[in-house]
Amino acid sequence: MRRERVVVLALDGVYPFELGIPSRILGAADGRYEVLTCSVDGRAVRTNADFGVTVEHGPEVLATADTVVIAPAAPGHLADEVSGDVLAALALIRPGTRIVSICTGAFVLAAAGLLDGRRATTHWQVADQFRRMFPRVDLDPDVLFVDDHPFLTSAGAASGVDICLHLVRKDHGSRLANSVARRCVVPPFRDGGQAQYIEQPVPEQGAASTAATRAWALERLDEPLTLADLSGHARMSQRTFARRFQGEVGLSPGRWLIQQRVVRARHLLESSDLTVDQIAGRVGFATGASLRQHLNAAIGVSPQAYRRTFQTAR
Repeated sequence: MRRERVVVLALDGVYPFELGIPSRILGAADGRYEVLTCSVDGRAVRTNADFGVTVEHGPEVLATADTVVIAPAAPGHLADEVSGDVLAALALIRPGTRIVSICTGAFVLAAAGLLDGRRATTHWQVADQFRRMFPRVDLDPDVLFVDDHPFLTSAGAASGVDICLHLVRKDHGSRLANSVARRCVVPPFRDGGQAQYIEQPVPEQGAASTAATRAWALERLDEPLTLADLSGHARMSQRTFARRFQGEVGLSPGRWLIQQRVVRARHLLESSDLTVDQIAGRVGFATGASLRQHLNAAIGVSPQAYRRTFQTAR
């Protein structure tokens, strides 16, 4: 079994928590990945905490990477240009290499011109700053991560966990990704986007959550659920339910249902021999054509192509 080499680039001001995410998550994937950490000069790196980190490698290992991860730095280190040593390090990356940024690591890629004309994300708190600095990047601050191959960008802190699990799922299927998530005691897939984490007024006292209704809906994805069904279960008016759902999850109820149906369909495509039409019925899409449309919109491939890829991996 070939191990994919992942090289994490640590820059001055790096957040220690995010720096360790690739090693922790990918390192739990049954030996599928080798994770190395480097700096632009092979020397120790100052973090945004009261300690530095010593790395074992210099930038030359970037030339050997299958995947490169740009770890995030504190806001005071963000700039619209990158230094010569960082540019030189990035130039060592082979064409076609998968490149991932966590949180503010997207600023490094954008400053190097690598995200021009591409869709990307970063932490919601610095989204306005990012837009001012890099107007050529199609920034989506509402999502937890963006996969615009070969560049993948993620939002703040824990979304580094989400994107690393996405890498495992994309490379080796949901079964291994779910196993990694269990070992690391994290959810295998977080629904919604960043909107649920943006500072909002405290709900009025006694305000009900939509969590119980979401759990109820997940058990009935094969049914033609409507906003009236969901709000009725939650015992709210449709308008109140839709507003509260959007605030908690970051998506409308309709978009969330589609997302969950696509997730369930992907799992069945990987783990079963059901036909596309049978899977569509089990996850609540009216026809196989509808499933094909939604899967292609979500990840850019047909059900058949997805199944070939991941059943082979399985």
